[in-house]
Amino acid sequence: MTVDSQGAVSTAPPDAPRGAAGTANTPPPLSGTKDVLQPPRGRRVLPAGLLPYLLVAPAVLSMVVLLVYPLVRNVILSFQQVNRKELITRKPEWIGFENYSELLGDPDFWSVVVRSVGFTAANVVVIMGLGTLIGLLLNRLGKKMRLVLSMSLVLAWAMPIVASVTVFRWLFDEQFGVMNWLMRTLGFSGYDQHNWFETGLSTLTIVTVLVAWGSIPFVALNMYAGLTTIGTELYEAARMDGAGGWRTFWSVVFPNLKPFFMITTFLEIIWVFKAFTQVYAMNAGGPDRESETLPVFAYITGPGQGHYGLAAAISVLTIVMLIAAMSFYFRLILKQEEQQ
Repeated sequence: MTVDSQGAVSTAPPDAPRGAAGTANTPPPLSGTKDVLQPPRGRRVLPAGLLPYLLVAPAVLSMVVLLVYPLVRNVILSFQQVNRKELITRKPEWIGFENYSELLGDPDFWSVVVRSVGFTAANVVVIMGLGTLIGLLLNRLGKKMRLVLSMSLVLAWAMPIVASVTVFRWLFDEQFGVMNWLMRTLGFSGYDQHNWFETGLSTLTIVTVLVAWGSIPFVALNMYAGLTTIGTELYEAARMDGAGGWRTFWSVVFPNLKPFFMITTFLEIIWVFKAFTQVYAMNAGGPDRESETLPVFAYITGPGQGHYGLAAAISVLTIVMLIAAMSFYFRLILKQEEQQ
């Protein structure tokens, strides 16, 4: 202990370094003001909140160029008469709503609309039903069998559409098809060079099998991914209450995966309703245009027959009908978000 010239007592050892006025170990007083970091000179600082908009600007610009501009041009084209003559002279004639009135008064157009709605409904029911069952199967299988089935689903999903159409046309070929051979082997008569594409209904049935075959893997794999998020204690509680398989599904699985079913159904309706390649590549909308859906109908009317203004009106009406049909699902999604 030492006593300095001011009479203050210090407990520091004599050889300790001394500061000014005996404040060797006293920390400097805190300042009431904070130091503000200044940007380096010559560098501009972006205004607050501008950076996120700059980051999404390329995506927005791409959407405008690739989606919005063609859609606007298509709507404008639907109000014009653009046939082969106008396409060559590049002098379209404004005709207002004549294309729409012609379509709405055409019974063939409404036949295609009914056919498209039925085709979409049948596909979505098959895809969602079988996809859900396969997803449940994936959740119950062992590791090795689950891997084999998952790889098979991925291969079916990744197969190009034109290649899959080629395979299905060979399967249902009139002369060398596997299906005719299988039906004859099973003892059915009348399948010697049977034409499976003889009617529009049989053609759309084959297309339905093709579309479902390519879309079920998406639903099944997503269903399995959703099932992994459900806790095992919920299944155990259901078993203790004596619930069977279907009761467990409706009381445990479906309520927990309701958002999955809504979003997946929403996506499948859009994908199936606008399916073009499968229908056109299978039989070009035939026979006698009996298997045409709205996208195929628009293509045959436009590039096929040269009525581009009328085809644009078909595509606009297709978009309007799809939005009207999906508004129901939008309301369900919003209602579910409010309940949460």
